[in-house]
Amino acid sequence: MHFDLTDLRLFVHAADEGSLTRAAARQHLSLAAASARIKALEAQSGLPLLYREARGVRLAPPGEAFLHHARGVLRQVDQLRADLQEYGGGLRGHVRVFANTTAVTDFLPDILPAFLAAHPRVNVDLQEKPNAEIARGVLDGRADVGIVAGAVDTLGLQAIHFSTDRLVLACAAAHPFADTLPEDHVGLQAGSTLQTFLAQVTERLGQPLKLRIQLSSFDAMCRMIGAGVGVGIVPESAARRHQAASGLALVELADAWSVRERYVLVRDRDRLPGYADALVEALVAHYRSSPEAA
Repeated sequence: MHFDLTDLRLFVHAADEGSLTRAAARQHLSLAAASARIKALEAQSGLPLLYREARGVRLAPPGEAFLHHARGVLRQVDQLRADLQEYGGGLRGHVRVFANTTAVTDFLPDILPAFLAAHPRVNVDLQEKPNAEIARGVLDGRADVGIVAGAVDTLGLQAIHFSTDRLVLACAAAHPFADTLPEDHVGLQAGSTLQTFLAQVTERLGQPLKLRIQLSSFDAMCRMIGAGVGVGIVPESAARRHQAASGLALVELADAWSVRERYVLVRDRDRLPGYADALVEALVAHYRSSPEAA
């Protein structure tokens, strides 16, 4: 099968709009030309992709699969165009990284400055994503490197272990420790990887967290916890970094879910560009020489 990018965009617009007329207008085509292009796609595939109805069109089951792949192709074309524009400006490398909350806010800010200084013509696009989306993003090419923690379906990707993430309970130094689940909690913003994980844990326990305030960083969390706003569950490395300044008391958690192995995910490390592999090595080496390493 041979696909034209105009045809793929037209099909995506038709699916989004539920109307071939509006899709044709978005592609600056006549309705007749748009209809002919969609029919040609269906003829190539040998399957109906759209159901034509009185009020527009809707996806046939094969069309659902076609839409998924069409979006992926167009996304990669857009990324290719953006990358080439950057190369035209003198850039020699671009690494796309999907990572969880702890990576984005806690340890990558310690690792990336040295990496970027050593690779002045390499850009890093770092995005915080939920664990499941990180693996999918690496698998479908939206990310070159993924960083996850805990029990994650790696979807057959190469998983390189680099450290262990331990969660601890942080509270004000004068806090009388007891069962803290019913107490006010300080948490990360909704949608963050860690907060989503903790919500799943407490849901299994049948008692959701009582979130008094949600913040965007571990630094802000530790300061609020130290001020007595509530207790919170944070990575041990972040808690110890802010312990003295925030006046925190740290309590080890005995639950198995509090220990989460960290992995770098790649499709095939041997096929990574040299600068992307250098970023993976920088991450692994940081923990290989760190006292925090498991």
